Amino acid sequence: MQIQPKSMSNLQLELLKLYARDVPDADLDAIRHLIGLYFAEKATIAMDNYITANKLTPQELGNMVYEHWRSKNRT
Repeated sequence: MQIQPKSMSNLQLELLKLYARDVPDADLDAIRHLIGLYFAEKATIAMDNYITANKLTPQELGNMVYEHWRSKNRT
């Protein structure tokens, strides 16, 4: 059985449009920065929603920093 390659995502297709252009390094750095800001904002919103949904206090959030999150089966 041959595995069919998955088609490209909408993000990949959009980025391919940029690859066809000669983007100056300064613009490329700015684009990387904007992408980083976008995903950082999404992470912040997700964490804010988690805090609200679980009604976490600042003390509980502070305690989470020191919790061990690995499963017992991992080293």
